[in-house]
Amino acid sequence: QVQLVESGGGLVQTGGSLRLSCAASGRTFSSYAMGWFRQAPGKEREFVATINRSTITMYADSVKGRFTISRDNAKNTVYLQMNSLKPEDTAVYYCAAEAGGSRTTIARRYDYWGQGTQVTVSS
Repeated sequence: QVQLVESGGGLVQTGGSLRLSCAASGRTFSSYAMGWFRQAPGKEREFVATINRSTITMYADSVKGRFTISRDNAKNTVYLQMNSLKPEDTAVYYCAAEAGGSRTTIARRYDYWGQGTQVTVSS
């Protein structure tokens, strides 16, 4: 069982930056692929970024060049650095873990989820 706890959300102006963190419990963090998803009010949950156990990354087109996903296996933590934020980035951001270690953009393939952290970008 893996528990994920997100932090770092908040209110920021357009063009600002935030860094989200996701702390994971358990001894096998390094073997998991990790992902970030987001869900805006009235919309479905959507893929944002993922990083596999070899630190190869993948991003949604909407965030490419602005967001960076990274991981620190020594700290059992995955990060999402978000720059040049836009109002359309406003959502609850969720961290997820995939036990097979492979990158995937598909939410149902992730085995564990955090509780989410709110990101609000004001115009």
